[in-house]
Amino acid sequence: MPQVLMIGGSDAGISAALRIRELSPSSEVTVMLADDYPNFSICGLPFYLSGEVTDWRNLAHRTKDDILREGIHLLANHRATAINPDQRLVTAIQANGSQVQVPYDKLIIGTGAIPRAPQVEGLDLPGVYFLRWMGDSFRVNQHLVEQNPRSAVIIGGGYIGLEMADALTLRGMAVTLVEHSPTVLKTVHASFGERVAEELQSHGIIVATGISVERIEQHNHQLRVVGSPGFSATGDLVLVAVGAVPATELAQTAGVTIGDYGSIRVNRRMETNVPHIYAAGDCVETWHRLLQKPVYLPLGTTAHKQGRIAGENAIGGDREFDGTLGTQVVKVFELAIARTGLREAEAEQAGFQSRTVEFETWHHKVYYPGAHPLRFRVTGDVRTGQLLGAQIIGHYQGEVAKRVDIFAAAIHHGMTVEQMSDLDLSYTPPLSSPWDPVQMAAQAWVKQVRKDREPALVSI
Repeated sequence: MPQVLMIGGSDAGISAALRIRELSPSSEVTVMLADDYPNFSICGLPFYLSGEVTDWRNLAHRTKDDILREGIHLLANHRATAINPDQRLVTAIQANGSQVQVPYDKLIIGTGAIPRAPQVEGLDLPGVYFLRWMGDSFRVNQHLVEQNPRSAVIIGGGYIGLEMADALTLRGMAVTLVEHSPTVLKTVHASFGERVAEELQSHGIIVATGISVERIEQHNHQLRVVGSPGFSATGDLVLVAVGAVPATELAQTAGVTIGDYGSIRVNRRMETNVPHIYAAGDCVETWHRLLQKPVYLPLGTTAHKQGRIAGENAIGGDREFDGTLGTQVVKVFELAIARTGLREAEAEQAGFQSRTVEFETWHHKVYYPGAHPLRFRVTGDVRTGQLLGAQIIGHYQGEVAKRVDIFAAAIHHGMTVEQMSDLDLSYTPPLSSPWDPVQMAAQAWVKQVRKDREPALVSI
């Protein structure tokens, strides 16, 4: 049976290893990782730093012992530096500085991504942090515990920036959030971003948008973030969270092709251009189910799926990745914000004749106490009626994640917006309505599109 080596012990690597052991228990499976934290929830780091998760060890999806019991070998603290595809060898540096070579029959690259470093002076100053891996979280937590900072400036208004603004506020810190775009959370419609900014401000966070950060400098015993136009903010620490870039240097040593987004080019079987080498997770380009082309969308859910497929195919399977819709959700204080599929501008750019309709309703029957409003933006193609995308914002107890998942499943299976009304969804007054809010939003789209067509019908 083949000797399969995974480089990277996060979502893609561990998912691949587990799938191989499930299908081929006699295969020799080894996971090589640069640190000592296999299969930890990187998405959970903000909740560890907020204090909501009191022990970092609880972030492990599986402990080392769990992984070893699955028959998976672990090479921790082995930083891979080169791949020789002709000899099928991976060169790695151990923690003590010694060099080793590890053979493979099949190789799966799951090196993930690294934090994007903006063109800003002062990123190397003490008290300036990125947040991507467990080691990053330990450094931030050490600063929080030992220095007892009372204020922070966060550069970046995406998912990590928002969650960390929430986390540090929960720790009693004064937070300033700086974003280059006109609104925070630019992955959703601007009106949703504005609503998120209001939520942040209601919890005492200063939100500065449209700012181009130029430098970070020492200012007395604090750090000062300076940008244009005319922006300046000081804090005891600075967190930089402006996105991620795929980690591909190792793959390039093997001659692996890099795609248009700077990520590893793979086919839907997760194969690279180099024989016997697969890749999965945040380091690869991702097939988009609606766009029918590769994009770069680094998501943990996608990494798990891709790793599973890479593992299966590495031992002779024939599975293809069905594609992503970019389904995402984030909680910011009392709000949850979710999206799936395409926004209106994205749909138009892809050649669809799109229409987006906004709709608001209660998340369950309003006569039952505790009803919260949900606001939807539903995007569909007016020519075919095909459902193309949805965005939802509302109270986090309003089942926002569940409801965006209904849209995601419908888009995955090519449903029209009108067919959403045919779904047999659950109902009880404390949780929903006879027509679920998802269906009410879909019906609002159909009604508006029909109304838009009426003048043309009359003129005929």
